[in-house]
Amino acid sequence: MTRQKRDISKSSALKFILLMGLTSLFADMTYEAARSITGPFLATFGASAALVGFVAGFGEFLGYSLRLVSGYLADKTQRYWMITIIGYFINLLAVPALALAGNWQIASLLIILERAGKAIRTPARDAMLSHAGSHIGMGWAFGVHEALDQLGALVGPLIISVVLYYKGGYQKSAPLLVHFLNIIFMRKIIRC
Repeated sequence: MTRQKRDISKSSALKFILLMGLTSLFADMTYEAARSITGPFLATFGASAALVGFVAGFGEFLGYSLRLVSGYLADKTQRYWMITIIGYFINLLAVPALALAGNWQIASLLIILERAGKAIRTPARDAMLSHAGSHIGMGWAFGVHEALDQLGALVGPLIISVVLYYKGGYQKSAPLLVHFLNIIFMRKIIRC
């Protein structure tokens, strides 16, 4: 972590952890909302239950296996920020594009891309959080980040349920605004 070894103050570490936590909150709101409707969404395009299961399973497999590669590359290259941003960028493209998917093939590809984006960013992001946590307490840093992350995972599906209830369509329920908030938070974090 040569590039990350510069001495940072406790206040900078805290600010970084809180901003990354808020970024994770909004990111989880978005992709957990999208994941919560994966089955019914693919079914609107005529996908079978077996296909939905395959897409979800393959996405999870890819999401976890890619972390091995991403984590290795993050340590090898020391480009934690770049790898994290690439992962978030993939999500920023894949999830809103679901609203534009015209068939199950495109929707399936985007769902799998979303999982890949998360896999790419997670090891590098967690390494940076660990570094910041070493200045204020790793357990506390993990707890704050995870609490915000899980709050987003809870709120996202609730929001999409309300939107679906009132709007009645999956394409209208793609939470595009949350992505713009994510971009704002990522810019603020990079300035830390």
